[in-house]
Amino acid sequence: MATSDIAATEVSAAAVAASTDAPAEKPQPHQLERKWTFWFDNQSKPKQGAAWGTSLRKAYTFDTVEEFWCLYDQIFRPSKLTANADFHLFRAGVEPKWEDPECANGGKWSVVCGKKPLLDTMWLETLMALIGEQFDESEEICGVVASVRQRQDKLALWTKTAANEAVQVRSSPLRGSL
Repeated sequence: MATSDIAATEVSAAAVAASTDAPAEKPQPHQLERKWTFWFDNQSKPKQGAAWGTSLRKAYTFDTVEEFWCLYDQIFRPSKLTANADFHLFRAGVEPKWEDPECANGGKWSVVCGKKPLLDTMWLETLMALIGEQFDESEEICGVVASVRQRQDKLALWTKTAANEAVQVRSSPLRGSL
């Protein structure tokens, strides 16, 4: 092997070593349009005389695609919840209660689901549509609730304004997404 070939090989090896020794750049997170909060409510064993909402708990607030997937991969699917439990995903700062000022004049679109795997699919698709701002009236949407009950489960999309004609006109696409 010629001296120039050896020198070229050594330079190539040094370049490879330098590139593998350099710290890899951390990929930039994919910011969402707004922050979202997961909530959990388990009313399977309510305490006698307890007010509604006492078992409602804020779980986690996120604002990137990566955080969403980390959370989604770690939480139970709605089909695995006990009866009378709810998962919620609402805009950060909005509580999943009709008493919250953002929800006080609102309404909801509900879809009853008879099969547990279908509930999980509808839940994931609705979550992705919400955080990806895929609804025409995204500003009107407060959040979504997956409710597991003894006889049937349901998914409900909560809106800010029940009387908003634009949301009513677009009710078919909203319901179609659910």
